[in-house]
Amino acid sequence: MSQGQIHPASLVHAETKIGVGCNVWAWSQVREGVTIGSGTSIGQGAYLGPGVMVGASCKIQNYALIYEPAVLEDSVFVGPGAILTNDRYPRAVNLDGSEKSAGDWTPVGVYIEHGASIGAKAVLVGPVRIGAWSMVGAGSVVSADVKPYSLVVGIPAAHVGWVGRSGHRLLKTKDEWVCPDSGDRFEELDGHLGLVGPTP
Repeated sequence: MSQGQIHPASLVHAETKIGVGCNVWAWSQVREGVTIGSGTSIGQGAYLGPGVMVGASCKIQNYALIYEPAVLEDSVFVGPGAILTNDRYPRAVNLDGSEKSAGDWTPVGVYIEHGASIGAKAVLVGPVRIGAWSMVGAGSVVSADVKPYSLVVGIPAAHVGWVGRSGHRLLKTKDEWVCPDSGDRFEELDGHLGLVGPTP
């Protein structure tokens, strides 16, 4: 693992916890209370809101916006310009016309499980949970939970197939789904995928 670096042109709050070997690139902003696991890379111009939790070995690409209280488990990929929102009913003012303040609404977060990937400029409308090793296609808008290993694309995002740990689309055999890259085999039951094992 590399030593990591925090670029002098980034804004990293003193109350942030950053693991060993992390890189935080120029013009990114990491707010108070953020936790970042070891070996994670935060790209140029990215934003992480107060209290956001990021696991180890994640890649957050340039200009991604991750609003609190988002949680990213280990090995998550967030593509350039992706946005994780935190308000399903956004308004600038209250019903009486007064300006909304932090106490006038409750943030709702996006939770991304281990190994999932979020494509460039995708928008995740919290609260949603993105399943392990799933993949959200570039430019998609996700407003509902995504199953593990699911490939979702479009506006609104819809399930169009399954992907393996390598990111390759799974191929259907008679009884199983198989990853052409890793050889991992899966069974589908009631709309969910379960790992059976590697190809013998």
